[in-house]
Amino acid sequence: MSRAVPPWGTAVVAMLSVQLGSALSVGLVGTVGPAGTAWLRLSVGALVFLAVARPPLRQVRRADVPVLLALGVTTGLVTVTFLAALERIPLGTAVAVEFLGPLTVAAVRSHSRRALVWPALALLGVVLLTEPWHGRTDVVGIALAAVAGVGWGSYIVLTQRVGDRFSGIGGLSMTIPVAALTAAVVGVPQAWGHVTPQVLLVAAGLALLVPVVPFALELLALRRMTSTAFGTLMAVEPAIGVLLGLLVLRQSPSAVQVLGVALVVAAGAAAQLDGARRPPAATPVPAPVA
Repeated sequence: MSRAVPPWGTAVVAMLSVQLGSALSVGLVGTVGPAGTAWLRLSVGALVFLAVARPPLRQVRRADVPVLLALGVTTGLVTVTFLAALERIPLGTAVAVEFLGPLTVAAVRSHSRRALVWPALALLGVVLLTEPWHGRTDVVGIALAAVAGVGWGSYIVLTQRVGDRFSGIGGLSMTIPVAALTAAVVGVPQAWGHVTPQVLLVAAGLALLVPVVPFALELLALRRMTSTAFGTLMAVEPAIGVLLGLLVLRQSPSAVQVLGVALVVAAGAAAQLDGARRPPAATPVPAPVA
């Protein structure tokens, strides 16, 4: 990635791709289920990454294996749980709840007690988004989005470690297949009998939006940003989710919910500290054993 393109620029494009892919996936979720959709998208994505980047298996050290497996499993679980949340709650709400994960990671890693006020402010925004006083809050949907948020926070830390260790998108050619296998455990039974050529074509198109384009861009961005800066930059993602939910899914937020999104975005923006990240020192790669 050229240095002329700032890392936040690649991160924003990644967010747009993720949320557009999520909005457009709702129809496929209705056909093959959330796990089935996750499995199909990740499987196509795995094939694309394997086609464009040969897995650097000879560079893998024993210490790398747990990180690679953890990132793959985490990616699969986040994809399944987030799509399952979309079955029950609006896109903007799901993204706001999920965002609590990376925002909390950003606050904790900032090593400042004062920074912990921002996840609390974002949580207030989520309460306004869900409007529990109306008695119509989908607790299961919120819980699924919260689980996805825990996974998203872990994903940021693990992706940065993998991006530091392997050049290009070689790491993704090893982790996305693991993610596809993870989603397949529930996804294959859920999608069985509903997979048609048309479904495969739709899944292939969605796979470009999520995971191919955004995961590659996020990995490149995280090489040049701290996880704190990246996690808090994600603050605009709930707003993107609300906007695309309105434009694509006709999910109109109330004035109170718009205020909730504004609080989440404000919390993320205020939490940003030093965003620059020095390039990691090159890790010596042992010569392959003959």
